[in-house]
Amino acid sequence: MLEFKIIGKIIKTYKTKLAITYSLFSIEMLGALLRPFFLGLAINDLLKGSYLGLIYLSVCHLTWLIVGTIRHMYDTRTYSAIYTSLVTSFLHRKLTTTNVSKLSAHSTLSREIVDFLETDFPYIIEAIYNIFGSLILLCFYEKTVVIICFIILFPVFVLSFFYGKKMRSLTQHKNDQLENEVNIISNGNKDSINNHYKLLRKWQIKISDKEAWNFGIMEILVLIIISASLLVSTNFLGTSVLAGTMIGMYNYLLRFVSGLDTIPYLVQRYSSIKDIANRIDIKEEDVVLDFALV
Repeated sequence: MLEFKIIGKIIKTYKTKLAITYSLFSIEMLGALLRPFFLGLAINDLLKGSYLGLIYLSVCHLTWLIVGTIRHMYDTRTYSAIYTSLVTSFLHRKLTTTNVSKLSAHSTLSREIVDFLETDFPYIIEAIYNIFGSLILLCFYEKTVVIICFIILFPVFVLSFFYGKKMRSLTQHKNDQLENEVNIISNGNKDSINNHYKLLRKWQIKISDKEAWNFGIMEILVLIIISASLLVSTNFLGTSVLAGTMIGMYNYLLRFVSGLDTIPYLVQRYSSIKDIANRIDIKEEDVVLDFALV
C-alpha cells in the first residue's frame, strides 16, 4: 500500500536519525514503565525502615528524565529536517501540474505524514510498552488480573475495527472539502465561503461525535477492568497486602488501559494517513536526503 511505501522510504532514508530517536524513546518508555514498580518497592521498604527502594526509584526517575530531555531536543531537529526535505521535493515536482488550491492543501496534509512518524509511531511504541509491559509486570503481582486484561482485549479490537471503518469515511469527506479551500477563498464569493466552512464544521462535528462515543465505550471497559482486577486481587492477596504492592498493581492497570485507549486513536490516525497518502500522490523519489538539513 502507498502509505506504507512512503513511510518505509522515509524510514530507510533517515534510518540513522530515526533509529537514534526511537531508541531514546524506547529507553524513556522503559524507565516510565519501571517507575510504578520501584514506587511500590520504595513504599514497602520505607514501611520496613529501609531506603533501598527509594534509591532505586530515584535512579530510575533521573535516568528517565535525562533520556527524555535529550530525546525531545533531538526530535525537533530530526523531524523538521524530514518535513522540509519532503515537502520541498514534492512541491518542486508538482508546481506546474497541480492547481494552487490542491497544492496548498497537499503541502499542509503532507505534514501529517511526518507527524505520524514524530507522534503516532512513538504512540505505537508506548502502547506496546503499556499493554504488554504492564501485563508482564502484573504477573509479579497477580496472574488472575492478567487473564482479565487479556479477555478485555477482544472487545477493544472489535470496537476499533468498526471505529476505523467509520473514521476512514469521515476523514475522506473532510479532506475533500479542504482541497478546495484556497480556490473558494480566492473566488471571493461570500456564500461559497460560508458554505465551505459550514461543511468543514459539519464533518469536524461528525468526527468529534464519533470520537466521543468511542471514548465513552472505552472508558466503560476501563472501569470494568479496574473494578474486576481490584476485586480479584484483594480476594487472592488478602487484606495483609502491603500498600506499595497495591499502588504498583493499580498503576500498571492504569498503564494497561492507557495502552487500550491508544488503539482507537491509532486506528483513526492510520485512516487519515491512508487517505492523505492516496490523495497527495507523494512518490518515493520525493523522499530525498538533504545533507544541508542533516
